[in-house]
Amino acid sequence: MALTLKSATFRAEREGSWRELEALVRRAERGGVRRLSGAELLRLPALYRAAISSLSVARAISLDKNALQYLESLCARAYLLVYGPRRRLRDALAEFLGRRFPAALRAHRWHVALAYALLVAGALTGFALVLRDADRFYAFVDPAMAAGRGPTASTAALREALYASKDAARMLKAFAMFLFSHNAQVSLLAFAVGLAGGVPAALLLFSNGLVLGAFAALYHSRGLSLELWAWLLPHGVTELSAMALCGAAGLALGQALLFPGRRDRRSALAVRGREAAVLVVGAVAMLFVAALVEGIFRQLVHSVAIRYAVAGAFAAAWALYFSLAGRER
Repeated sequence: MALTLKSATFRAEREGSWRELEALVRRAERGGVRRLSGAELLRLPALYRAAISSLSVARAISLDKNALQYLESLCARAYLLVYGPRRRLRDALAEFLGRRFPAALRAHRWHVALAYALLVAGALTGFALVLRDADRFYAFVDPAMAAGRGPTASTAALREALYASKDAARMLKAFAMFLFSHNAQVSLLAFAVGLAGGVPAALLLFSNGLVLGAFAALYHSRGLSLELWAWLLPHGVTELSAMALCGAAGLALGQALLFPGRRDRRSALAVRGREAAVLVVGAVAMLFVAALVEGIFRQLVHSVAIRYAVAGAFAAAWALYFSLAGRER
């Protein structure tokens, strides 16, 4: 004989435990699980399982809509409390920056090395081609990025762009915002196109090296190499490294697609994608650091020696961080 349950009877028999669970969840949401006593912490999973059972039965007997919505919301909140992470945001950030990010870089060290090699190869190629024929500068550098700095610009104008006069500072600030946005887009794109086999990621890294090499050749032809690299490296050490990390993540995805090993391609991409995503998130944080240096330090400090010292300090700091952070003692 089928058992028919009335909605009112069903709620009357179980609503007390729902209210008790809701009270515990509300207190924990407001002040954390530390506000619950030991007995309440032991009681919480039992109440959660009872609420899940009630929700299952309520759906089967077509309980009224309001009661169903209440139970669904309560079970979702209780689930996060029972099974959700217990770490605070600062603890999660400390774990990510202190262990996961540098460990991910070391795990992908060959991809990172290849990404750096592609950037350098592009820079050397762009430098050689533009130094031989200055008109090739426009084949590599978009006019919006050049911002008036090209083979037709005077040496005085090129030098002025490296130091913050009032007019140059306005131009440089706009250029810095454009460059940060451009590099962030290219970096994320280099990761995304890894799904196409890694070749587009390699081309993006090489083409951005061409841009760097074209600027280096232009300033070298005017005897301004020392000032250019002093202007570029304080933020460039971090920014170009972040770009290389995103490119390395894209190359890792390409490897998983082309050479999945013992896994099928979908599984290989899923596993490698989670690992590579750690590199990308860390690289975005590095781009933010580079933007701060680019937007503040470079506008205030004009000494070539200090700029080189800061660039060297950043290079040493990143090298030590990625080499030592997160290693097991």
